[in-house]
Amino acid sequence: MRDQITGFFKGVAAAIGRGVRILVAWLIWPLMAAHGWYRGRRLWVKGPLAIVAVLLVALYGYFIWQTQVWRGFDPNFVDSYRWTERNMPAGQELPVPGVAAQAQAQTAGASAVAAAKQCQTSAIADAAADLTDMNVNQNAWISSMLLYRLGFFGMDWDHTPFLDNKASFQRGVNQAVRRTSVELVDTLARMRGTSGVNTNLQDARSNLQFDEYSWYFGLSPFGPKTPTPSYYRAAINSLHKFNTELGNCSATFDSRADNLVQFIDRVANDLGGTSAILRERSENYNGGWFDTRADDRFWFAYGQIYGYYAILSAAGADFSQVIRERNLAPLWTDMLKQMQAALRIQPAIISNGAEDGWIMPTHLAVMGFYTLRVRSNLVEIRLVLDR
Repeated sequence: MRDQITGFFKGVAAAIGRGVRILVAWLIWPLMAAHGWYRGRRLWVKGPLAIVAVLLVALYGYFIWQTQVWRGFDPNFVDSYRWTERNMPAGQELPVPGVAAQAQAQTAGASAVAAAKQCQTSAIADAAADLTDMNVNQNAWISSMLLYRLGFFGMDWDHTPFLDNKASFQRGVNQAVRRTSVELVDTLARMRGTSGVNTNLQDARSNLQFDEYSWYFGLSPFGPKTPTPSYYRAAINSLHKFNTELGNCSATFDSRADNLVQFIDRVANDLGGTSAILRERSENYNGGWFDTRADDRFWFAYGQIYGYYAILSAAGADFSQVIRERNLAPLWTDMLKQMQAALRIQPAIISNGAEDGWIMPTHLAVMGFYTLRVRSNLVEIRLVLDR
């Protein structure tokens, strides 16, 4: 019996070995055939082909490096802003520091008083600008890179388990910034009953709506040009210009409760849409570690929460007076803690297993759970504001 068992396992091992050899031969054969063909060519053929090969290796090396290195990524980066120390809501005039400065301004006359006038800048605009800066200045914008557009042998990278996590994360962050830019233009930076639109915010919104995937050969002497990052960089400048105007009291930020209600509604609806996408994928595609679309769904949702964590933290500073008057601080803090908990989920490999499975985890369901909890917190805050 022992000899039979030993013979059986030897046969299985031999079969596996033959299979591996066949697979390796199948993979190597095209390279061997190409090498044989290349060796028989003349120098004027070998030279250009060698240059193309070296160029492809360099491009793919750069592409892989950019997709794997995440610069500026820090789920706790909002702590560095110290927004909780702000005492004034966005757009409100700041007091002149010191009695001596007030006396000097009164002595100098009305023109000097006007020149010394300053208002509180918007933390939301700062957060939106810095999130975009992380996407396109601290990192390469992956979605519009040439090799990302070419795909994996013609297959969209999002349909593979390779090299698409950072691109999905960046698009998730950008989704939060896009939604915020719309609300800044339509509601937050306009006084109710007026039709004036801040031109800098209008420019920022238009640039942030630019296609995330565009790439083309430009006329620049420096070679290929990716237009998408250039549009987003222009949006960063526009957001900074708006905050400069706001600091000089020449722009408006309407930090009223009804504007906060509308902003919360838009964010909750955005997160609700993402939660539905996660639920649909989790319920209908239980491929575990072999679901090639699970990673881009997960990292898009992660990036969106990452972006909204910064923006809602900033909103707590811009609407600080409303939050104090309505006693919303505990609810607001709890909402941000839920987002922090979601951002602590950073699996090396995304799995979309069955919810009752015991081998493969279900990261999509977990992320969907946290997304819904954040949305529930936002709905609860809205109900308090409506009272």
